[in-house]
Amino acid sequence: MNYLDKVNVALNGFLMVIGGFAVLALMAVATANVVLRMVHAPYRGAYEVVSFLGAVVIAFALGYTEKRKGNIIVEILTERFPKRLQGTLEGVSYVISGIFFSLVSWQVYEYGMKIMESGELTETLRIAFHPFVFAVSSGFAVLALTLFVNLAGLLVNRRES
Repeated sequence: MNYLDKVNVALNGFLMVIGGFAVLALMAVATANVVLRMVHAPYRGAYEVVSFLGAVVIAFALGYTEKRKGNIIVEILTERFPKRLQGTLEGVSYVISGIFFSLVSWQVYEYGMKIMESGELTETLRIAFHPFVFAVSSGFAVLALTLFVNLAGLLVNRRES
């Protein structure tokens, strides 16, 4: 379990570093575009670049946010349940969410493959955007891994207590 948790933490940390650089690049492009607009020379394709970088930032932050329990959890009803039932519901939630985001990752990957095979390019800059789609797919895959690692941790803790 410790090895799996270490791998998960390392993957999430790696994606967060890349996501941090993507945020910096996003801010630089957006700021440069604003400044260039003031002198009537906007950067063509700024919207495309900012959109792709924003998708990468969000996808790469998903697993880290889940690991840190930074997502909103609605506990209005479940906080009144017995601890054992709360743990069971949490486990069921991990299973359903893990399966869902595994499927999302797979389908986004399939979409990226179709885009890559067709040679589709962006409208303004004429760049291939399938690498960004694959990046989003990997973000969802790491989120799914994080959910399954959390489930394993929940099961190990339940056995010990």
